[in-house]
Amino acid sequence: MKCSPSSRTTRIVGCVVCLIGATCSPSRGAELQPIARKIPPAGIELPAETLKQLLHQAVLISKESGRIAAHPRAADARVLLKAVEFALHHNEFYSAKDAETLRRVLRLAAARVEQLKRDETPWMRKPGLTVRGYVSRIDGSLQPYGLEIPEGYDFDKPSPLYVWLHGRGDKTTDLHFIHQRLTRGGRIRPAGAIVLHPFGRHCMGFKSAGEIDVLDAVAEVRRDYKIDPDRIVLMGFSMGGAGAWHVGAHYADRWVAISPGAGFAETARYNRLQPNQYPAWYVQRLWSLYDVPRYTRNLFNVPVVVYSGELDKQIQAARVMEEAYMEHNRRLPHIIGPGMGHKYHPDSLREVMRRMSEAVAQGRDTTPRKVHLQTRTLRYNRVHWVEALGLEEHWRDARIDAEVIPVGSEVVSEDKGDSDDADKDELAKKKTTRPQLSLKTANVTALRVAPPDADFRKWELRVNGKLVAAPDGESPLTAATLRRAGDTWRFEAVGDELAKRPRRQGPIDDAFLDPFLVVTPTGEERNSRVAQWVEFELAHFRARWKALYRGDVRIKKDVDVTAEDVRKYHLILWGSPSSNKWIQMVLAAEKPHSVPLEWTDDEIRLRGRAAHSSATSVPLLIYPNPLQPDKYVVLNSGPTHREGHDRTNSLQNPKLPDWAIVDVAQQPDDRTPGRIADAGFFDESWSVTR
Repeated sequence: MKCSPSSRTTRIVGCVVCLIGATCSPSRGAELQPIARKIPPAGIELPAETLKQLLHQAVLISKESGRIAAHPRAADARVLLKAVEFALHHNEFYSAKDAETLRRVLRLAAARVEQLKRDETPWMRKPGLTVRGYVSRIDGSLQPYGLEIPEGYDFDKPSPLYVWLHGRGDKTTDLHFIHQRLTRGGRIRPAGAIVLHPFGRHCMGFKSAGEIDVLDAVAEVRRDYKIDPDRIVLMGFSMGGAGAWHVGAHYADRWVAISPGAGFAETARYNRLQPNQYPAWYVQRLWSLYDVPRYTRNLFNVPVVVYSGELDKQIQAARVMEEAYMEHNRRLPHIIGPGMGHKYHPDSLREVMRRMSEAVAQGRDTTPRKVHLQTRTLRYNRVHWVEALGLEEHWRDARIDAEVIPVGSEVVSEDKGDSDDADKDELAKKKTTRPQLSLKTANVTALRVAPPDADFRKWELRVNGKLVAAPDGESPLTAATLRRAGDTWRFEAVGDELAKRPRRQGPIDDAFLDPFLVVTPTGEERNSRVAQWVEFELAHFRARWKALYRGDVRIKKDVDVTAEDVRKYHLILWGSPSSNKWIQMVLAAEKPHSVPLEWTDDEIRLRGRAAHSSATSVPLLIYPNPLQPDKYVVLNSGPTHREGHDRTNSLQNPKLPDWAIVDVAQQPDDRTPGRIADAGFFDESWSVTR
């Protein structure tokens, strides 16, 4: 491994061990051309003497921070040092004034280190603007978030929380985000409420690790402040408006109200793509991971108020969602700022905030009688007390509409008896004599429901109009886990058979929303072209994760991986059976969880598909780890969107399905890791579709 400085800044920083534990990336294959980074853009060159001074100060403070590493609030200081390190590493200076910005952040870091050494945390209860940090479960990285605490705030009284998602800023990396959150108030100032500004991993459109950042930041604030969990508002504008759309739709039961402003809501129409411009079929299918119209019914569980400027091109998102609502016979509340481009009209913002305040005053309904779930994937499988546990087919529309029907309600009876036709309409209706739960489903094979105060030994449960008898027993049955066989639903637990289940359903990118460990090869790779590709793509993945996802991947050599690692992490395995012992072990595992991949010295073959030469091909796939089935194993891939997709956040979606065969004879570029020779999704039993 070696360092390859690309600017005077990185030469000055050199191969110094990163201030908080990052390491240098391996060199790339000599014949493969580097892929130009789009986000963040390269900065200006600061004077060499200035850089030396900044680095010297940073190293001194970093060493001192080791003394507070065990403090439960250490992340509040260390996240500032991480911002400095990343700015130096990537040359994230875009103005001569940025040197002073970095000094200010260093001074704050030094002050917090000294305060933590005395076990003092004055910033936690200080009104105004502050920045804090936490350690992400995904990669162990430090991630910042900003808070606005109003004057006179009562820290001992439960209060609302307003989550504000920021707009796109290619240059608003950790350092600049922190500086903004320390010096500039946000657009909203709700009375008596804390405003949270998640970082969202910088410029991800609040997708992937970025959406998890939003949820984790909320959890951190709830841990340290008395936030009323039933009064959390989600808002955002531009890129943040897009984030509010999809985070709101995917996690609809977490918010008391949602207000997206501008942004985008789907992929094809926003990018004005014509059918002859569409990408591969599997990319189109994967659009529905984040295309909000596919999740419209989830938004019926929460008040939504959308804002657009009258002259803003991004009013397109609201129009798309208006159409989506109309398809379900609903109307989307839409406030339009007269004469406005890409910004709020003051009167319109006041009206938006008035409606948010009304929702906050009422509070979130934690025991709704009606619940709507719409999804295309088991990654997003629950709303309130309704969960989908199995689908007939992923990436098709799946729904569960649930309603608790009280005693005495008039319902349609399925049994009309033997009466003549004149009496049937009258007999078709009856009043319930006991509580009833009615479920309507589509494309769902297993589910769980647990409505408040339920007892399915005393309630009626009907699925698609048919009565489902509860099992015998005397103790209350407060939750129902059901499975479908043909058209028949029955009470039946979901077993441990190999099947796509929530958070074990793919595609490849799904592994990077949870804790993962990158495992590098130490053995000899028998094919030189494959060895070169693996080295290049592994280095590319690590560099891209650091630049775009703002963290260093958790990484080990294959010979150092422990049983505890296998238990805790999704394993991201790089190499081949000859070079990586864990690939060899995973592929050698026997049924029922064996990976349907044969990889010999001569060929690579997914079960039932055509063979490819091992000399020029590499498989990329995700699969339940045969050695730990509740975790994934991924072969030879990081997140599958690349630099060429960073021009718009709407394209930062997965570009490969559950598996692909890459022809490495073609140079990796900013859109693909090589020529995609074959690709597809595993079926619901993790078998290869033909």
